[in-house]
Amino acid sequence: MQDIYRHQDIESHVQRHWEQTQTFTVKEDPKKEKYYCLAMWPYPSGRLHMGHVRNYTITDVIARYQRMLGKNVLQPMGWDAFGLPAEGAAIKNKTSPIDWTKANIQYMKKQLQSLGFAYDWSRELTSCKPEYYRWEQWFFTQLYEKGLVYKKTSDVNWCPQDFTVLANEQVIDGRCWRCDSKVERKSIPQWFIKITAYADQLLDDLDELEHWPEQVKTMQRHWIGRSEGVEIRFPLDHDEKTDLTVYSTRPDTLMGVAFIAIAPDHFFSAEIAKNVPALATFIEECRHIKMAEAETATIEKKGIDTGFFALHPLTGKKIPIWVANFVLMEYGTGAVMGVPGHDQRDWEFATQYHLPIKAVILLEDGTEPDVQKKPLIEKGRLCHSGEFNGLSYQESCDRIIDKLVDLGTGQRKVNYRLRDWGVSRQRYWGAPIPMITLEDGRIIGTPEDQLPVILPEKTLIKDMINPLKADQDWAKTSVAGQLGIRETDTFDTFIESSWYYARYACPKYDQGMIEKAAANYWLPVDQYVGGIEHAIMHLLYFRFFHKLMRDQGLVDSKEPAKRLLCQGMVLADAFYYNAQNGERVWVSPTEVTVERDNKGQFLNAFDAQGRDLIHAGMSKMSKSKNNGIDPQAIVEKYGADTVRLFMMFASAPEMTLEWQESGLEGAYRFLKRLWRFVFDHVIQGPTQPLKKENLNSTQKNLRRNLHKTIAKVTDDIGRRQTFNTAIAAIMELMNQLYRAPTNTEQDRALIQEACISVIKMLYPFTPHISFILWQHLHQSPDETHPLNIDDSLWPVVDQNALIEDETLVVIQINGKMRAKITVPMNSTQQEVYESALQEPTVIKHLKGITPCHVIYVPNKLLNLVVNNE
Repeated sequence: MQDIYRHQDIESHVQRHWEQTQTFTVKEDPKKEKYYCLAMWPYPSGRLHMGHVRNYTITDVIARYQRMLGKNVLQPMGWDAFGLPAEGAAIKNKTSPIDWTKANIQYMKKQLQSLGFAYDWSRELTSCKPEYYRWEQWFFTQLYEKGLVYKKTSDVNWCPQDFTVLANEQVIDGRCWRCDSKVERKSIPQWFIKITAYADQLLDDLDELEHWPEQVKTMQRHWIGRSEGVEIRFPLDHDEKTDLTVYSTRPDTLMGVAFIAIAPDHFFSAEIAKNVPALATFIEECRHIKMAEAETATIEKKGIDTGFFALHPLTGKKIPIWVANFVLMEYGTGAVMGVPGHDQRDWEFATQYHLPIKAVILLEDGTEPDVQKKPLIEKGRLCHSGEFNGLSYQESCDRIIDKLVDLGTGQRKVNYRLRDWGVSRQRYWGAPIPMITLEDGRIIGTPEDQLPVILPEKTLIKDMINPLKADQDWAKTSVAGQLGIRETDTFDTFIESSWYYARYACPKYDQGMIEKAAANYWLPVDQYVGGIEHAIMHLLYFRFFHKLMRDQGLVDSKEPAKRLLCQGMVLADAFYYNAQNGERVWVSPTEVTVERDNKGQFLNAFDAQGRDLIHAGMSKMSKSKNNGIDPQAIVEKYGADTVRLFMMFASAPEMTLEWQESGLEGAYRFLKRLWRFVFDHVIQGPTQPLKKENLNSTQKNLRRNLHKTIAKVTDDIGRRQTFNTAIAAIMELMNQLYRAPTNTEQDRALIQEACISVIKMLYPFTPHISFILWQHLHQSPDETHPLNIDDSLWPVVDQNALIEDETLVVIQINGKMRAKITVPMNSTQQEVYESALQEPTVIKHLKGITPCHVIYVPNKLLNLVVNNE
């Protein structure tokens, strides 16, 4: 054994061993409890970033720990390989998307292997391979036959830079989630999957996901947006046969309606605009501004009075109809009743356009609110509402809805914010949508014997316009002798990531989408790990697809994953200087020299050219701020184990992690000291068996702390998933071991037991050094201690070792603490009293007076009551 820790030597050796022996390759074993541990698969962008490293390290720690519990652990890895960036890179680099993608996968796979992750590489998946996407094409045709897929022309979110459609979830603050371009509205034919048919299931089953973060479940509940309310019909004044239908969750405010606002793309808006040029211009302006529902609360409210009126369904009063930019056609009915006295958005609109504002709800104290100053949002008893005056919120809702129903102008309604999933993308680098339009106009799914529909090979892509639309030879096909044209749109890449976890159970199965026996053995995923930014896109589609596959008879479980951990972002210092043109030039932290005071506080920073830099603080590692850290360079410098240890120790997994190289250096020092400690122990030769019954008090205390640490680390990793506190406990134990005596054979035997347990506990975090140290600690392996730590089991707590022989008792005089004494466990009051009277501080404060009363709490406290008079 070398006396110095050299990560370069040991890590490549251990990784080679794992590869040659296929240590982490698994198969179904009904005799063993399974554990499926999965990190969200990466897009092969070319390089891993530290966010990847953190995600995969967390997952690997959990997988290795569960393996040590004796479980059959599956931890696969693959590539979410379709997507727009490949097309952009192909154009820029004058190559093909497939060549660019393959090269990136090859490099990133080497990076993953260099970090020592325990993957079953025999199950590797790549979504751009026809043998993978053929099954989602097949599944899509099955959904079409079941009526769960349809095509319609609809207004969509259009990215003018990427020339493609965006799902509602992919529009953030009116901009493309990928390139930040301002999103436009466009009407084009689109394919949809009826996720709304599963809205109630997706919502209700969230209650069964006990081990998912509440934040994710709340975000999904809000996105699904189930609400109970009423659909109210307002007849048009000029044509009472035509209604404007609104949906409201606040029927109690019906008597306060001041206006009806309709969406710019509402049918009535379009009808009026034919004869009103100003309205037509306004509608066109709104069409070019895509807005998420959340933004309607913050944008400047704009509208145009149509000059038309609707009739109040209860009073017959004329209500003006406005076209407003804050009403969205895709939510509700595309028309809302404006109640400015009791809705912030309506109040802002009414204030801007001088519309009447009326209070119909009283304050809690029964007085009328001044709604001219601000709206009253809270619920309360009604006023200025005719026959409904004085009713409570619930009473008024029930009475008003009942009356609307009786009059035939309303009905109870359950509504959802969720809209069907538009899966068409006008891109080349995606899985072709397997639909065909025949000569007679019928649209059919591609027959199974013609699947997969394979992308034509494009050696070069010249621009961002979809080349499939121009490839007429590829688009032409025939079915049963009838000519047809293929669909030239490709799938949203969220399709591929919605079912990959199930395909990992049977990656080479060629008789169907899923081999049910294998899927039912491995599914559901026991632990899923990924960022919370996926809460309402991937994680919702992931759950939806699982239910679709269940209803297709492919899987039996209701949900895809039992437990979800959302790791926090990795932050790093960001530095910049202002260029002559005023733009910020961001400088990589690796090129920055930082000066700090003796307390470590930032003083100033400058780059290699001596320019003074501005410190922008800690921010998410990103290309835009040039503050990413290359994992490969760090691994080469410090080793994979150091990177893994730092990642898991620096922060709780769900919290943000602040990247500090000083933290890496601390982790590296710990591993070097650990190595040296084991070296010093091993070179003294084999140890004798530990005789637990003959340990002295010092040895008992050390062994007690060892097994307390095992208990804590077990709980921290397995139940609490607070990996940083587990590592802290191991480090604290090691500090005790460094000071422990090694004079006798029993001292060394105890050190041997402790080293074995520590190495086992560190193995999930630092598998390479643990692998080597384990071999040096076991010159003669046996059934209890196998040759390779990969085959060893997690350390077991010796409950007898936890039994305390002694306890610390607080001594008080008249309720004030005067001393702490160590006495045998379960000592009697008299024994503790006699020991207390020997303590110098007790003698000093008693001043020779005999206590008149003694209060004793066994093993904790002795209070001497003294009469000082």
